[in-house]
Amino acid sequence: METSRVEIATLHKNKAMEKIKVNIAWCDKNFGASIDDNKVPGSVVATDKTLEGVKSAIADALRFHVEGMLADGDVVPEWLINGDYELDFYLETSALLRKCERYTSLAAIARASGINQQLLNHYASGLKIPRPSQRKRIVDGIHKIGEEFISVV
Repeated sequence: METSRVEIATLHKNKAMEKIKVNIAWCDKNFGASIDDNKVPGSVVATDKTLEGVKSAIADALRFHVEGMLADGDVVPEWLINGDYELDFYLETSALLRKCERYTSLAAIARASGINQQLLNHYASGLKIPRPSQRKRIVDGIHKIGEEFISVV
């Protein structure tokens, strides 16, 4: 019995994709991405001036890494060879704040979150890393700003 293209596409669509965690941080005037997952052996990193650029660069770097592993004769999972994975991006606080700077200021985020602007600057530059509760306050503050924008009629 022959399987049609529609059936193959449906099977592929319904197949559970592996998720690969990618951390993105702000690194000296660039976004930096690294694969943070033991599913992918070795080190895969990328940088770019923009968030979208670094997302694209890390995807390209991963494909290049897999090609290199195959060329070296390394054992590579079939799902990784076939590209049956999704990149799950996690923005560290520094990258999150730099991303939001396109739409609002750190001063506005400071007012909305109740966190000192100088401390937010340290988080944005990567000089300090906030505790999870502080990061939640930052995210909640950004959401509060977003709600204000959405309420504009």
